[in-house]
Amino acid sequence: MNAQLNAAANSVALGSAVPGAERPAARNLAIEARGLIKTYPGGVRALDGLSFAVEAGTIFALLGPNGAGKSTTVKILTTLSRPDAGAARVVGLDVLREPDRVRRVIGVVAQKSGVDRELTGRENLILQGQVYGMDGRELKQRVSELLERFGLEKAADRTADTYSGGMQRRLDIALGLIHRPRVLFLDEPTTGLDPEARADLWTEIARLANEDGMTILLTTHYLEEADRLAQRLAIVDRGRIVVEGSPEQLKGELRGDAIHVELAETAAEERLRTVLDRVEGIHDVAADGRSVHVRADHGASAVPVVLGALETAGLRVTSVTIARPSLDDVYLRYVGRAFSAAQSEGIQ
Repeated sequence: MNAQLNAAANSVALGSAVPGAERPAARNLAIEARGLIKTYPGGVRALDGLSFAVEAGTIFALLGPNGAGKSTTVKILTTLSRPDAGAARVVGLDVLREPDRVRRVIGVVAQKSGVDRELTGRENLILQGQVYGMDGRELKQRVSELLERFGLEKAADRTADTYSGGMQRRLDIALGLIHRPRVLFLDEPTTGLDPEARADLWTEIARLANEDGMTILLTTHYLEEADRLAQRLAIVDRGRIVVEGSPEQLKGELRGDAIHVELAETAAEERLRTVLDRVEGIHDVAADGRSVHVRADHGASAVPVVLGALETAGLRVTSVTIARPSLDDVYLRYVGRAFSAAQSEGIQ
């Protein structure tokens, strides 16, 4: 129980309801971050002038590999950390000057579960509600609503250590919603879940925005997750926003088709560029180990020419695929390396 109390204390400031929390932010923005800079001991710059804004009632994703600065951003926006420079507001409240008031209007689901595994699902929710000053009929009704909404009513009186990973994660989100927050922060919410549990959680997250009108800031390193859920997203790399827009808009800006070629052996990117720059109708050449990525105005007709150029240069090809633009292609274009390569770097 002490663990749950500590987790709850980190996510909320005790006290009465916040007067003035309803005042609208400029242009109906639920979240604003401007020029955030954060450097950790050892000179590691986690955030390097990061800026973005989130419209109220939308799902906004911060997409990037581990260590890109996403969790640091969430910590600042949820008042758990202070930037070295920059400013941020949540529903019009300054996170540095008004942290207590910010905590009353947000819900937070961190990467690490806040569920007390020794308590039942119902007890977890009751305790969280009490931390927010809820009690009596209001709390009982809210707990019942959330247990039903997240499919936990049959397991409500079992201890959480008997829950599956997906059930625990649903309980985590229910804990973040107990006080009906206006903004919900989800930091890597589906990491470690199996595909079925991940898909179920995606459905519930989308429902929160579509039916409840909630503003959700989602951090993720899953390209499919950002593509499926986000109305707008920002790609984060080394503590900076490199591009922002809707998934469809960003993919639509890429001309033609994506051609992905796997080579039998690693080749230097400079050599590949020299070979492929001579091929008409292709552009945005990039390489990562044995993987070669190019864009072509007409993928089907370009493939034989690309393969012929590589074979002539003594570069043996093991496989080739053609696809419409994806967020991986967007990341490659704006960051300059494949998302999988960035993820394996684990920049901190």
